[in-house]
Amino acid sequence: MKIAVIGAGSWGTAMAVMLGQKHDSVALWARNEALAEQMNDNRCNERYLPGVSIPPGVMTTSQLPAALLGAELVVLATPSQAVRETVNRISSYVSDTAIIVTATKGFELSSGLRMSEVIAEAAPRLKNRIAVLSGPNHAEEVGRAQPSATVVASNHPPVAEQVQDAFMLPYFRVYTNPDMIGVELGGALKNIIALGAGIAEGLEFGDNTKAALMTRGLAEIARLGVAMGADPLTFAGLSGIGDLMVTCTSRHSRNRRAGILLAQGQAADQIALGTNMVVEGIRTTAAAYGLAEKYRVEMPITEQIYQVIYAEKSPREAVLDLMTRGRTQEAEEVVNDQAIWKSPGNK
Repeated sequence: MKIAVIGAGSWGTAMAVMLGQKHDSVALWARNEALAEQMNDNRCNERYLPGVSIPPGVMTTSQLPAALLGAELVVLATPSQAVRETVNRISSYVSDTAIIVTATKGFELSSGLRMSEVIAEAAPRLKNRIAVLSGPNHAEEVGRAQPSATVVASNHPPVAEQVQDAFMLPYFRVYTNPDMIGVELGGALKNIIALGAGIAEGLEFGDNTKAALMTRGLAEIARLGVAMGADPLTFAGLSGIGDLMVTCTSRHSRNRRAGILLAQGQAADQIALGTNMVVEGIRTTAAAYGLAEKYRVEMPITEQIYQVIYAEKSPREAVLDLMTRGRTQEAEEVVNDQAIWKSPGNK
C-alpha cells in the first residue's frame, strides 16, 4: 500500500515511522522545505521527534503532488485549524478510491465541526472514504515502538477495516468502532480536562484532586457526547477513558504542561508563543464551551477552564467555584445522565 502522511510534526512523523516499518512506500509531507531536506539527510526529525530513526521506506517532501501521487491511504496530522485549508489543497491530488484518515483531535473553531465533518464538507466526493484514528498514543512512545493501542472509526466498516490492516503492527494494536462521533469527541474533549489536571498540578494539589477532576471530567465529556449522538460506551474505551488517563498524567502531554503554566500565571497566548507545538486544548475549550450552550449540556469543568483562559479568571478561584457548586448526589447525576443516554434519539 502506498501511503501519504500530511504533516511532519511529532505525531505525523511517528505515524510515518510506524507505517514505514510495514509498507514500502510512505511519503511524509512537511510544510517547511528545509525541514524536509534535513529529515531526508539525517533520517530523523530533530525538531519535533528527536532520537527516533526514520525507516528507509519513508521519504519526506515539501511538494504535495509528489507526496500524494498514487496514494491509497492519506493520513492527516495537521493542527485542527489547518485541516480545511489542507484538504482544499490536497483534494485535487487524491483519487476517488483513496481513504482519508484524520489523526487530528479537535474542532474547527469557526464552525464547531469535528474533523471528519470538515473533511466531508471540504471534499464531498470523499465523504464515504473517511476514517478517524484516536487513542492514548503519545508520539514519543509510538515512534519508539512501545506497545500501544488505538481505535479507528468510520461510518463504513470496510473503510475502518482497511485502515486497521494498514496500521496494525506487533506493538500497535488497532480496534475498530462504528461510532465516529464518540471517538472524535473523546479525543478532542479530554484535552480540556488535561488542562485542568495541569492547573491542579501547578497549584500543587494532590492525587485526590486529579482523580476527582478526571472522573467528573469523563462524566461531562460523555454528557455532551451523548447529546450530540455518540454511543456512551465509546467513552469507556481507548478513545475515551484511555486517552483521558494518558493525557492528564503523562510527562509527554502538551495540554497538561499548558495547564501547569496557566496555574503559574501565564496567559494562553504566551504559552502558544513559547512552544513549537500546537496545544489543541486551548482552542477546543472555546469550541466545547459553545457546544455546551448549543446542546444545553452542563459542563462545569469546561466552563471554569474557559473562564481561566478567556476571561482571565484566577485558576485558584476557578477550583474554589467548582468545589462550592450547589449540592447534588452522584447517584442522582448518574440517573439523570442515564435518562439522557436512553432517550429515543440515542438508542
